[in-house]
Parts: sequence; structure tokens; C-alpha cells
Amino acid sequence: MTKTVFVDANVFLRFFTMDDEGQGEMAEALFRKAAKGEVRLIVGPPVLFEVAWTLKSAYRVSREQIIDTILRIIGMDGLSVTDGDIALNALNLAASTGQDFADAYIASTANSHKAEVATFNRKHFDRLGVHLYKMQDL
Repeated sequence: MTKTVFVDANVFLRFFTMDDEGQGEMAEALFRKAAKGEVRLIVGPPVLFEVAWTLKSAYRVSREQIIDTILRIIGMDGLSVTDGDIALNALNLAASTGQDFADAYIASTANSHKAEVATFNRKHFDRLGVHLYKMQDL
């Protein structure tokens, strides 16, 4: 039986930045094992958000490069993303609207559930094409 492993953000960060060569090489070895089917990897949206936020805040990576990195994670052989369809839709939405991945994920999730979004940032979410809950009617 193949072992299943949930991957934390720091493993992806070490792999993509190689700012710690030893850890970067271990991350690369893990991803090679997954590609060969020797281990099954899982990642969830909170990890993807953490990768995006860390790349932006600590590494000063552009929004376009962040989207590309998250797409590369989602496309890794041997790796499953919980809510992968929503995450992929969110990345496409972020790329097409210029908004960040986390907000695009909120919009994609709301749309998939035919839900409105309660927010005080109406202008920002208007760009994401969601129906907004009217907070002023409370």
C-alpha cells in the first residue's frame, strides 16, 4: 500500500526557492518519489495560500510568478489538491482579474455553491464577478 503524505507549505517553498539547499534537495526527492508513484501527496488550499503569501511577503515575488508557482504545484505528478477544481478556477480568475489568489478562491468557492459573498471590500470583489451580500441591509 502506498503511503499518503500531506505536504506543508515550507516543503514547497524550499523546493521552489532552494534557499536551504539541504531541505530543497529533500523536497525534490519527495516530489520525485511521488512522480514515480512511490508515495501519494496531498495538499489543501490553506497550504497554497501560505505559499502565495510567503512568496509575496518574504520573497517579493510578482503576482504572475506566484500564480505560475501555484499552477506548478497543482500540476505535480503524484499530488492531489483538495478542492483542486476550485483552486484551479481561482488561479485562472486571479490571473484574468489581477486579484490575489486567496480572494479569487473565495469567489470561486462562493460561485460553486451559488452563494453570495459577505464583505466590506465590495469594489475588490466586484472585479471577481461574484454576487455580493448586502451588508447594509442588516
